[in-house]
Amino acid sequence: MNFNSNNPFLKNDKFTKEKQGGVTDFNASQTVERYNTIDLTNGTMTIQGTINKSFILLALLLVGAFATWYLTASGYNPIVLTVGGAIVGFVLVLIAAFKPHLSGKLAPGYAIFEGLFIGGISAIFEARYPGIVIQAVGGTFVTFLVCLGLYKFRIVKVNQTFRNVVIAATLAIATYYLISFIASLVFNFQMFHHGSSLMSIGFSAFVIVIAALNLFLDFDLIEDSAAKQQPKFMEWFAAMGLLITLVWLYIEFLRLLSKINSRN
Repeated sequence: MNFNSNNPFLKNDKFTKEKQGGVTDFNASQTVERYNTIDLTNGTMTIQGTINKSFILLALLLVGAFATWYLTASGYNPIVLTVGGAIVGFVLVLIAAFKPHLSGKLAPGYAIFEGLFIGGISAIFEARYPGIVIQAVGGTFVTFLVCLGLYKFRIVKVNQTFRNVVIAATLAIATYYLISFIASLVFNFQMFHHGSSLMSIGFSAFVIVIAALNLFLDFDLIEDSAAKQQPKFMEWFAAMGLLITLVWLYIEFLRLLSKINSRN
């Protein structure tokens, strides 16, 4: 069974193991040969291990975010740390996507640098729209809990059709954002989602829904990967992928709330 996600982490096929006769076919010697740095004696991936590492990454992200927020409150211009954090975080994501066995080293760094970005962008939004950050955090937290509950109790079931629709929508959004960025940079033209029109607000709400649906894909792949007893480093890999989705969701909440506030 092939499990996919929009997240470059959570759709990496290096860890897909086929089941034959109900038994997972897992050749440890081949895996060690492929990743010389891996010691499978350290154990295999578990859901609890992934949860623990997700909390570690979240804590590191909050540390980075607080650092930028504090410096901004002290009069420091957050642009350097915000842009620098975003660039370094993106580079670490790319490296981890191609070198997932290094996730144990890359994931903490990503969390910290992404925290710098989050802290800076949050400070900028908060300065313009007081109270928006706590609203965005609350929206992200509630959305995560609702999606987790819906998945845990199998109210929402992830099948191949579900995956295909969510992945297609996510790729469409990513393509639109890329075209919008190029149009703004090259032609100084802003697409409709930059404004605070009802259409722009509706678009942001749609993006939040798609980001939330990606959480189901993340939950599903984490559960399936643990069931297939993938290598231990996949806990960091999966936790990093889940954090990427949460960051995206938070940023989209900031955008939506800023548009609503600008109309008041």
